[in-house]
Amino acid sequence: MSYCKTESQERLEYNQLLDEFILGCKTTQKIGMEYERIPIIKVTREVAPYGGEYGVCELLREVAKVDNWDYILDDINIIGLKKLHDTITLEPGCQIELSLEPKEFIRELKSRVEEIDKVMEPILDKFGIKLLNKGVSPTTTYKNIKLLPKRRYHLMANYLWGILSDVMMRETAGIQVGIDYKSEEDAMRKFRAANLMMPFVTAMYANSRIRGGVDTGYKSFRALAWLNTDNERCGFATKFNDGMGFKDYVNTLLETPMIFINREGHTVSLNGRLTFKQFMEKGHEGFQATIEDWQLHANLYFPEVRLRNFIEIRNHDCVGGGLEYSIPALYKGIMYNSSALEEVDSLLCRYSFNEINELRYNVARYAINAKLRKNPISAICKELVEIAYYSLKTQYEDEEKFLEPIMELLKKNKVPADV
Repeated sequence: MSYCKTESQERLEYNQLLDEFILGCKTTQKIGMEYERIPIIKVTREVAPYGGEYGVCELLREVAKVDNWDYILDDINIIGLKKLHDTITLEPGCQIELSLEPKEFIRELKSRVEEIDKVMEPILDKFGIKLLNKGVSPTTTYKNIKLLPKRRYHLMANYLWGILSDVMMRETAGIQVGIDYKSEEDAMRKFRAANLMMPFVTAMYANSRIRGGVDTGYKSFRALAWLNTDNERCGFATKFNDGMGFKDYVNTLLETPMIFINREGHTVSLNGRLTFKQFMEKGHEGFQATIEDWQLHANLYFPEVRLRNFIEIRNHDCVGGGLEYSIPALYKGIMYNSSALEEVDSLLCRYSFNEINELRYNVARYAINAKLRKNPISAICKELVEIAYYSLKTQYEDEEKFLEPIMELLKKNKVPADV
């Protein structure tokens, strides 16, 4: 490798790290959505491979040709497609993720997913592939899923030390939601609410019970996999106290070990040998910290709720049948209504950080039947959805209808894994 290690740029300052979040403040109230699905070969029901005549790489080539998408490359390998502000990318085990430009209305997200699916459907049929709305591959385990040829994923696979990190990377699929914030105070209020809600929402969308052809005994094996991926960069970012600010999040990131940096088109492995704070203060083997290093480091941090130039809410199993749109609807109803946020805080603030944290482990197995202070959380889950439902109803956009599928399930005391 022939790239220069000597760098002479100005020292990275703490305020530059903060600016990454301060500059995220905006007046919009849009919803972003990332929607991962597992590509299954219809005949064998195994996960489709990346390579080969009917592999996922060739499928992406066909989609690009038919619908005029641009390639996203890693070295010479196609790892995704891009058109304007939408992307179709591949996760480590070839999970196919739609990442949509944020929209004001849920119906716009739904319409865009349906447009892309309409393009992909005949191509998927030609390739004999079906996109599965499950939180974990029900047939193929990671030992039989080859890691995507993307340098970042191989470095992550070598570093992540949890006993189920390979399961998380290669077998799981989820839905993530992005929420705007208008100020630091607004960001922290939403960040706190999202963290308090997280185990309850994970429970109501639990949809990964069958793995490797057997019943695991967990309603969300995907949630269990994340609990056993890397405690230094997964779970909760900070203890989301009332008085926290951007600095608390930045300080947490500064103390997190680094995985790698990029230089001149190459990756330089750090493999957890130093934190970002140490890298900023002392450098490493001639390299000095840059703002691009900080952005990459922040993107390699995987808490339940992640702060970016928006709030990214992450831990939901992939679901389908209309349930997928109830997830952004839930957050839109709560996060963009001050009264709804107050109701959620009033409902959940009685529980300590330790209680909420412990609940994460119980919902992986029991979903809405997990207990908090000796009572099943199903009643709290229903109340959260009702708060969002009546909030959306006051907006007169008919978007409360997107919550009806999850409301019907909860009325029956069920989650997707039960049906």
